[in-house]
Amino acid sequence: MPASTKKGDHAPALGKPLKRGFFARSVHEVAPDLIGATLLFDGVGGLIVEVEAYHHTDPAAHSYNGPTARNRVMFGPPGYVYVYRSYGIHWCVNFVCEQEGSASAVLIRALEPTHGLAAMRRRRGLAGERALCSGPGKLTEALGITREHNGLALDLPPFALHARKTTVDVASGVRIGITKAADLPWRYGLKGSKFLSKPFPA
Repeated sequence: MPASTKKGDHAPALGKPLKRGFFARSVHEVAPDLIGATLLFDGVGGLIVEVEAYHHTDPAAHSYNGPTARNRVMFGPPGYVYVYRSYGIHWCVNFVCEQEGSASAVLIRALEPTHGLAAMRRRRGLAGERALCSGPGKLTEALGITREHNGLALDLPPFALHARKTTVDVASGVRIGITKAADLPWRYGLKGSKFLSKPFPA
């Protein structure tokens, strides 16, 4: 049985597939437009409810000091996945944006689980939905994304992205867990969502 139809899922109808061209824009346009879109990995995933934008001129971006073996995907064409390990513990997944060489990306911070909940619960060792994907490391563990998926295209299996089907209220605020450029309001989220990693100020 496909992950999207397993018992216990509450999968909404999917919007149109998002192609790589969607990401060939300013990271500041792409980031809020991802709120409410659906991210699937091998059929498991959910609605994107929280992201952060990182621009190449931003001291907090991995690309700020130039290309390395670790971040070279960020300097490639848009619409590809950049996966890195945070604090030596958690994998984090990012979507590369803007023209090739720009090295800007959107970090996916939280999802509302909708597809393949049984697989997510097994991987995370949790029963409840709220904490399954409420953080960048949590969601990669729930979906099974690791460094081996670094550099893959977002519009080809095992990844699939679908546009949001309805208008959503997008909140914005400062990013989380950084010390450089910490005052920039480049964190975006679905207003009122209980699946955020951290609520936005009222």
